[in-house]
Amino acid sequence: MTFSGHVDEALGAELFATAEAMADAARAVILPHFRKSGLDSENKAREGFDPVTVADRAAEKAMRAVLADRRPTDAVLGEELGAQDGTSGLTWVLDPIDGTRGFLSGTPTWGVLISVADAGGPILGVIDQPYIGERFSGGLGKAWCDGPLGRSPLKARSPRPLAEAILFTTFPEVGTEAEAAAFRRLAARARLTRYGMDCYAYALVAAGQVDLVVEAGLHSYDIQAPIAVIEAAGGIVTDWEGGPVHNGGRAVAAANADIHREALDLLNG
Repeated sequence: MTFSGHVDEALGAELFATAEAMADAARAVILPHFRKSGLDSENKAREGFDPVTVADRAAEKAMRAVLADRRPTDAVLGEELGAQDGTSGLTWVLDPIDGTRGFLSGTPTWGVLISVADAGGPILGVIDQPYIGERFSGGLGKAWCDGPLGRSPLKARSPRPLAEAILFTTFPEVGTEAEAAAFRRLAARARLTRYGMDCYAYALVAAGQVDLVVEAGLHSYDIQAPIAVIEAAGGIVTDWEGGPVHNGGRAVAAANADIHREALDLLNG
């Protein structure tokens, strides 16, 4: 079965319910490890530091168990456990803990990323922050946040000059030296630049708090859930040339078309 961007109401409700159940399952196995002494990590990187913990692997296993029970014919792509083929035309893309460095540091800006995509890209997504208790969901024309104060709609910020904008990235070193130089051109024009928020920065774009997030070197599981949530909230997510970025690479998440255009112009020199 293939999809062409149209999902009927019943299937949409089922997909959102499945994503919610997966996020609940991930929360249950991650939180017992957060801010606990003695949590070990392994370094997956040949160079630098790309950690994985028992919580990452347990969360992905828990989410896959939900899928096996509720939607066994869907494909799965996860950061820790790889790809599993399916026959439905839909693929769940999972990052059990986006921001494991932050998780190890005790900061509450890591999150669970869940999306489901067809051949054209993500249909819906969830950015879940278990410790704060915030869950940002979006897709199929709807976007909302469930948090400590209840449910509220998500709407990205209205246009404003770049000189009044808030810009985020995870690492000051953004990708290659050329990519870092491009980011510095953009940051020099923004009102405020902040670092180190991982997926939570994308959630803040959807929530109308932040104007831009710029990253490089992403994988599909880093960006597909943010794409779905931000676009459902009225924002735009592309690569640095303005094309699709759901397969990873260099991403620009923007609150609106005006600031997206300004960002691309500066990033491309």
